[in-house]
Amino acid sequence: MDLSQKFMVGLLAVFLLAALLRVFKAPLQLALKLLCNTLLGFLALYIAGLTAPWTGITLGMNLWNALTVGILGVPGFVLLLLVQWVL
Repeated sequence: MDLSQKFMVGLLAVFLLAALLRVFKAPLQLALKLLCNTLLGFLALYIAGLTAPWTGITLGMNLWNALTVGILGVPGFVLLLLVQWVL
């Protein structure tokens, strides 16, 4: 394989990579947003756990609670508090 063929293969690889990134841009952004919100949910649950002796709010820090708070935000946190209060 000479230099011109290697150059053409490299150029084709760059174009294919650009096309793949363009196709998967929206799903990757959604996944990244969900991950960030889930991490913020973990942080909110952690802070709620730290302040539990003073506030009486105790929620378990697990993946389901973090996803609920991460996806729904503050209403998700209130939902978890209401579920805990009812049950």
